Amino acid sequence: MRLRAAPLADPFYYLANARTLVGWVLDHHGELLLDGEKAQLAAWLGAGREARALLVRMVMRKGEHFRLSRLRYPEIGDPSPAAEELLSLGLVQGGASISVAALTDQLTLAELDACFAEAFAGAGLARAAKGAKRDWLQARPEYAVSRPFADWWPASQDRLLSLACKPLFERLRLMFFGNLRQDWSEFVLTELGNQRYETVAFTPESRTFRFRAEVDQYLLLHRLRERLEQGEAPATLLDALPARPDNDWLAARQDKLLFALARTAERAGDRDGAERAYRQSRHPEARLRLARGLERRGDHGDAFALVQAGLAQPRDEAELQGLQRLYRRLYKKVGAPAPVSVTEAAIPTRTLTLPASGVRVELAAAEALAGPDAPVYYVENQLFNGLLALLCWEALYAPLPGAFFHPFHAGPADLYRPGFAERRRDLLDACLARLENGSYHAAIMACYRQKRGISCPLLAWPVLSEPLLERTLSCIPPAHLSAIFTRLLSDLRGHGSGLPDLIQLYPDQGHYRLVEVKGPGDRLQDNQHRWLAFFHRVGIPAEVCQVRWPSPAS
Repeated sequence: MRLRAAPLADPFYYLANARTLVGWVLDHHGELLLDGEKAQLAAWLGAGREARALLVRMVMRKGEHFRLSRLRYPEIGDPSPAAEELLSLGLVQGGASISVAALTDQLTLAELDACFAEAFAGAGLARAAKGAKRDWLQARPEYAVSRPFADWWPASQDRLLSLACKPLFERLRLMFFGNLRQDWSEFVLTELGNQRYETVAFTPESRTFRFRAEVDQYLLLHRLRERLEQGEAPATLLDALPARPDNDWLAARQDKLLFALARTAERAGDRDGAERAYRQSRHPEARLRLARGLERRGDHGDAFALVQAGLAQPRDEAELQGLQRLYRRLYKKVGAPAPVSVTEAAIPTRTLTLPASGVRVELAAAEALAGPDAPVYYVENQLFNGLLALLCWEALYAPLPGAFFHPFHAGPADLYRPGFAERRRDLLDACLARLENGSYHAAIMACYRQKRGISCPLLAWPVLSEPLLERTLSCIPPAHLSAIFTRLLSDLRGHGSGLPDLIQLYPDQGHYRLVEVKGPGDRLQDNQHRWLAFFHRVGIPAEVCQVRWPSPAS
């Protein structure tokens, strides 16, 4: 089943898109829905067009309470008949009790004054702003009890409708997209041509969720994240966390939430809460941040024990680098052996004095370094990530279980998770073998021409012109590309950034060099250090260009 967004010329395009989404979920995840949820969907699918459209309009808007007078859309016309049909089906309800805070969200300032004119006059708030009036109403005990809209404002001729099925439609959106970031607008963007997605075969094994409990766990984690963002105490949210999920994808989401809880607790001065959350999280940065926190508290023994455990099995290069620094700070305090001294090779560096022009320092350096037969391109991380994607496109978009679960994926869901390359080892090896047999140049350019414009998280199409790719592939030896791609694939999240800003090509010589540009007062970041050290080890030409502005005397 290949999904397409409805044409925007159809005024009910959003209704057609919603029907497509619902149909997809029923076809592929129907057994994960309760009988009551299926009954609600059947009622919606059997309703009149205007009623179905009105419900989708309400679902697409924020909140769950809507005044009938504000539900006017040209294609629907008078919303009253559609609203009555939805009320009769139980998909929306009338007369729901709402708090005074929710009421103020529904009223304009003039309406709020009309509703509480006497109370505001008595409190001297007749000329106050809406926010001040809202705060005063919330603080008054006589307004503490929720009540229906009509009871709050008997003089109003309007009606308040409340969605009775919003949780269901949120669940459908999650089961379709596999996340709650994407929404109905994805269909619109596709129709407008702003987004194009690779076509990937969808199989039962590709499903995001295998069990209803996994959907419930995702929704719970999402709610906890929302509560954290709304300012709730991390300690309270920690107690509400479920047991670690068996699903690796959900477990990674829980680890990210635990890490966020720990960081928030840390900033709030709750050291015990931060330690508790860090110890539960398997986020790549959790162990290192926990060790640093223990060091700050003076718990040098516990911090050093964590450092030793991490050094024995580091999660990635960034953690290894941080743990090595901690070891050097702690070993004397705990009476441990001194670390083995490793002298890093000096990174080739040149100094370039340029006039301060207001142009980005990388672009100014590129212009200064370029020669008639040696063009310089500002590519930063985009070049090698993009070349990797073009060489390994079929491996990236292989329909492995859990990698793709709807038609609007820019890339595989596990792209930046541990084990990405291992799951595709045979496919990736076949792609990388082109670097050895000489077919890589033609394969990359053919993929570029065929796939150009399709959304891919590793590709910035505007940066990668066809002439740039042709020149690059004629100048960089395949052995260098193989070394860079192998390192990228070992940790796409960690190694996908920090690559040099510029590449200078010497087409006549079949040579190139990479240049990391640093402006006045700027210095190399850790990930940039790691890349430059790697380039030195494997013999890839790379250097640092330190830009200086002219001194006032000159």
